Amino acid sequence: MMVKICGITNREDAEAAVDAGATALGFNFYRESPRFVTPERAAELAGRLSVTKVGIFVNETADAVERALQTAGLDIAQVYSDSSFRGLRTWRACRVESPDFALPEDDNAEAFLLDGFSRGVYGGSGQTFRWSIARNFDRPIVLAGGLDAANVREAIEQAKPWGVDACSRIEKSPGRKDHERMKRFIEAALASEL
Repeated sequence: MMVKICGITNREDAEAAVDAGATALGFNFYRESPRFVTPERAAELAGRLSVTKVGIFVNETADAVERALQTAGLDIAQVYSDSSFRGLRTWRACRVESPDFALPEDDNAEAFLLDGFSRGVYGGSGQTFRWSIARNFDRPIVLAGGLDAANVREAIEQAKPWGVDACSRIEKSPGRKDHERMKRFIEAALASEL
């Protein structure tokens, strides 16, 4: 199970996530987000950590995404966009608004991140959706949106995802993780594999 902690803004949270067993960290490059960091700051936060490092982008060009990934030294771009990003490792992020949700066509995407819908918000909203929708697809799915230690096992059981992602429900305040809540989330997610 891939377990991603998103919205990392400081080194203490990054190290605590890795120590607790997270396999991926997310760094938000969307300027409207309360968890926004620059690519240069992400490089400082992610340096020498042995996890998958993911940059979150909203409606950016392929050139801008590629530059930010290189500057930050990240592995994958998680993109909220209607475009495909040929030549770049991407996870396509989708906000699930209705039960008849369908994945967009994107042969380049390594995975699809399904997130709860909140108008004008891209990730970190704490909104859930009907997790069983994720079982409709034969592509790797990362389940996001309103996950925490209390519901991640049920979400995994219903969705059977490749990975899970948490952000707002494991925070003390936007961009500051509650290390105990984060640790419990990671432990619950990893325990669901057993």
